[in-house]
Amino acid sequence: MVINKKFIIAKHFKGEPKVSDLKLVEEELPAIQDGEILLEAEYLSVDPYMRAYSPNLKIGSIMLGGQMAKIIESKDPKFPVGKRVRGYFGWRTHTIINPSKFKPSEFLNEEPKVFPDFGDLSPSLGLGVLGMPGDTAYFGFLEICKPKAGETLVVSGAAGAVGSHVGQIGKIKGLKVIGIAGSDEKCKWLVNELGFDNAINYKTQDISVALKKAAPNGVDCYFDNVGGDISSAVIYQMNNFGRISVCGSISTYNDDLSSLPKSHSIQLGMVMSQLKMEGFIVTRWLNRLNESFEENMKWIREGKLKYQETVTEGFDNMFKAFAGMMKGENTGKAIVKV
Repeated sequence: MVINKKFIIAKHFKGEPKVSDLKLVEEELPAIQDGEILLEAEYLSVDPYMRAYSPNLKIGSIMLGGQMAKIIESKDPKFPVGKRVRGYFGWRTHTIINPSKFKPSEFLNEEPKVFPDFGDLSPSLGLGVLGMPGDTAYFGFLEICKPKAGETLVVSGAAGAVGSHVGQIGKIKGLKVIGIAGSDEKCKWLVNELGFDNAINYKTQDISVALKKAAPNGVDCYFDNVGGDISSAVIYQMNNFGRISVCGSISTYNDDLSSLPKSHSIQLGMVMSQLKMEGFIVTRWLNRLNESFEENMKWIREGKLKYQETVTEGFDNMFKAFAGMMKGENTGKAIVKV
């Protein structure tokens, strides 16, 4: 008998997520049938997209999210016991699936597959630099910004899983990289550990003034994770034909969409500097994920790509980890270890 724990949506988030918006319940799972496998979560991810997509889920649905899980029982020879599977099974400790009949999530439609052994690296990296955030950084930056050596890149949300990755790819490609983050400690990490050329603390510094000093010749590429006034400030310091890759807008995720906060108009800056701005969802490159995985793994092995995880212990603390991530309490990838 296997008891599964899961978090279901009790109320849709309004404003800042509250612990009462989710409910932790238990259920007894049936015995697996021919063709099925039983998975036990080892690591679960918490990411900003969960806040943005959760209103689309029905009340009573399992809170969405990805996990690295170990196969603990199998009736499918292609999925042997002991191997790991990455999947978007939501906030749950145990999952039964039939891999041949599995219907992927409408948000992150990844087919179940046995994940390769990372050797001396933690399996949790499959949710970070070797997972969706790594894919997002790789394709969202390289495909949309089309960076050239010698250019200047600005990354907002730079101390998060995606932003810290993007900045390092920028350095690998020969760019000057400036990160924007929310604490002096994070800014020091970006510069001293990850090799960013400069970092700006948006909570204590005037972004426009600090950016003018850090990038006196202007900005060519901007990787936007936050939106709002931070992005407006960056856009007005971009060079002609600059490129903006819009990954997210975490500064507005807790706001009422019918009355979003007003930021400075960006249209004049867009027109006068003839900028290109494009939003994306990483599933656009679903057929190329092996490429990003191999490149990111190579850069890790070469010592060119560093990472940090903020790990919360215990499945029952999923909401705590999620709420902390939304407030920027994490450095690098936010992970829950079951």
